[in-house]
Amino acid sequence: MRILGLMSGTSLDGIDLALCDIDDHGYSVVAAETVPYLAEWRQRLSTLEHATAYEYALANVELGHHMGKTISAFLRRNNFTAEAVASHGHTIFHQPHLGLTTQIGDGDAIAAETGLPVVSNFRTLDVALGGQGAPLVPIGDELLFGQYDACLNLGGIANISYRADGKRVAFDICPCNMALNRLAAMLGYPYDKGGVNARGGQVHTCLLHELDALEYYVASGPKSLGKEWFVEQFWPVVKAFIGVVPSLSKVRDALATVSAHIAMQIGRVLEAQNIGTLLVTGGGAWNSFLIEQIGEYRPSTAITVPDALTVNYKEAIIFALLGYLRITGKVNTLASVTGAKCDSTGGVLSGIIGG
Repeated sequence: MRILGLMSGTSLDGIDLALCDIDDHGYSVVAAETVPYLAEWRQRLSTLEHATAYEYALANVELGHHMGKTISAFLRRNNFTAEAVASHGHTIFHQPHLGLTTQIGDGDAIAAETGLPVVSNFRTLDVALGGQGAPLVPIGDELLFGQYDACLNLGGIANISYRADGKRVAFDICPCNMALNRLAAMLGYPYDKGGVNARGGQVHTCLLHELDALEYYVASGPKSLGKEWFVEQFWPVVKAFIGVVPSLSKVRDALATVSAHIAMQIGRVLEAQNIGTLLVTGGGAWNSFLIEQIGEYRPSTAITVPDALTVNYKEAIIFALLGYLRITGKVNTLASVTGAKCDSTGGVLSGIIGG
């Protein structure tokens, strides 16, 4: 099938679109593009968890129409057609311990705009089955990138997947670009390109120890992180270090310390699992300073940063795969990863296959 995978991540860079040909033997990318969010949408999505129920519901529908129009324009611009859309949507709430995860971008609205069948809401069934609903990408890691010991995604949150005792295991390690981008914004940049500002800062041991002491890091898996945890537990520690009126040097030191924290937490996982070969994707793969730091904490791991298409669009590609698995009635969510009571075929289907 030719399926368009759509991903909107916590870093709010934009909508990732990957048009893929997929069958039971593999995939090929026909075309891919990131459509940046306008400032209005970035502001709206970054604060939506504090909105009224009406504002939330309206944003869900309007984002769905926006995504649908974005997809249609992408297909027209490239003179391509698709058989279906597989949309992750944009996460607003993720509290699986309460049985709650929500990704907005209404699938029916996308279907109405594109005239295509749409698979959306991939996470909710797994959470209803007692799982974390995340990460979902590991089944794609297993099927598409199984030649590596582990796959690490450096997005808004750093997450990893690998095989252990004959099963795929995965979990969120720590915040990544969610923290680094917020600090870079204080310096007037959308992100810290190449980690240049972090490289110019000083690591503060007290801040590093305080971050490392957060309770999440000693919890056993399966486990996952959401924006709520970042806002309530991680960011207040960093904010207290920066102060009410942050100086440029303080922000650079915070960047250096948070970068070291990320690298150390990842290095500990690589060490504990004796990972020999590692595939790194996501926007953080272009942060050369962070990649260097991970290598320093775990020098025996061979780190591979692949081609730009795979780095930038791996998650959108894998959601196209998850959509293919949902449409063809195959398992697309692994209980060994999420902790659910059983494997499942997640995703709500809007539209009629072949209609």
